[in-house]
Amino acid sequence: MSGQSQAGFTPTGTIATAADRRRVVFATVVGTTVEWYDFFIYATAVGLVFGQLFFEPLGADSALIAFATVGVSFLFRPLGAFLAGHIGDKLGRKTVLMWTLILMGAATALIGLLPTYQTIGITAPILLVLLRIIQGISAGGEWGGAVLMAVEHAPRKKRGIFGASPQIGVPLGLLLASGVMALMTAIAPGDQFAAWGWRVPFLLSVVLILVGYYVRRKVEESPVFTELAARKEKARMPIVQLFRKHALLVIIAALVFAGNNAVGYMTTGGYIQGYATNPEGPIGLERGPVLLAVAGSAVTWLLATLLAGWICDRIGRRTTYIIGWVLQLVGVFTLFPLVNTGEIGLLFAGLAILTLGLGFTYGPQAALYTELFPASIRFSGVSISYAIGAIAGGAFAPLIAAAIVKETGSTQGVTVYLAGMTVLGLVATLLLRDRSGIPLGPDHEEEQSVSPIHGLAKA
Repeated sequence: MSGQSQAGFTPTGTIATAADRRRVVFATVVGTTVEWYDFFIYATAVGLVFGQLFFEPLGADSALIAFATVGVSFLFRPLGAFLAGHIGDKLGRKTVLMWTLILMGAATALIGLLPTYQTIGITAPILLVLLRIIQGISAGGEWGGAVLMAVEHAPRKKRGIFGASPQIGVPLGLLLASGVMALMTAIAPGDQFAAWGWRVPFLLSVVLILVGYYVRRKVEESPVFTELAARKEKARMPIVQLFRKHALLVIIAALVFAGNNAVGYMTTGGYIQGYATNPEGPIGLERGPVLLAVAGSAVTWLLATLLAGWICDRIGRRTTYIIGWVLQLVGVFTLFPLVNTGEIGLLFAGLAILTLGLGFTYGPQAALYTELFPASIRFSGVSISYAIGAIAGGAFAPLIAAAIVKETGSTQGVTVYLAGMTVLGLVATLLLRDRSGIPLGPDHEEEQSVSPIHGLAKA
């Protein structure tokens, strides 16, 4: 029997029922939403208050330093990806997902309890950065496990839409983070938000983590890993094998994600929120309406992501991506002209247009990545490619954008930077063959090991 049959059986011969699959989809959506809520409330708080509370007394540009801490966590994503990839390929996808959820939740809740610079001095920003690093390690390990649980459980012709389930955790997490922050600006307006209101969204993470943990406990292990374990065919050194045989593939896959991630982090990294609400900037909008506009754009992002997952099962991952890059380029060129009007409705329109392209370059990613790598090293492959792409893309995108505007006094340079990253993602996509529907199980390792890169027979 192949890696996953057409009749709905797992590789070990047990029936994968519709209920089993619904449970997996629900668990991946809930878990990734909680993870990204935790990750994004930090970025949102950076754009609103962290520069003032933790970095302003350092005497340098507090906003730039605060945005730099958003990027610091990305530098530790590869560590999380390496650890999770090794553990996931050796001990299973589910084990990794449980621990990343706990790690992220603990770090987030502790940020909500952290004293500010005024209370404990330089120790405050140091502890804040350390907790952000823990968030980065957790995020680096989370995505690969969630993706493989979803796609490896999916029927062959529905991998795209199943794979979109962990992907919508990003816009759902952004929606939840922005919504809760907007609510707190209403409950604790003005100085009260800086005094205590920002802490509540971080502390709410404890409740969300308990929900996510409960849901994930009830999900069965990935059928592909179950068969690998039963056959004792798990790779002894998966990361070593990955880079020895598939290093170029990892780089190209990473660049695909970088093109999406750099643009997406204009909102998920907190840049637009900070730019639009800066009282000394050219716009100076209120926090609440801007956060609600970002939350609204998260809904359009979610819908576009689901639509792209569904479409890529019909026209292929590569074609869907190409459509997405064109849409994303349109969104990049319309974003700042609309934001700079200072009209909240047009700011939302700019973000909504942008998220159409973001959804189409994110929805197919789970299926694309899963189909690129052989079963025995797949967790390492998808996790490390994702982590490297995050560094090359979103890690310092908010910092770069802030530095460009500070240096030039204009957002035109930011548009050029984002357009360049979009074109980079398009080029990387064009270098890959479409492998939609390739068998995923260990019976087909030889077929999976043939390079999907144009012009190469073997990786």
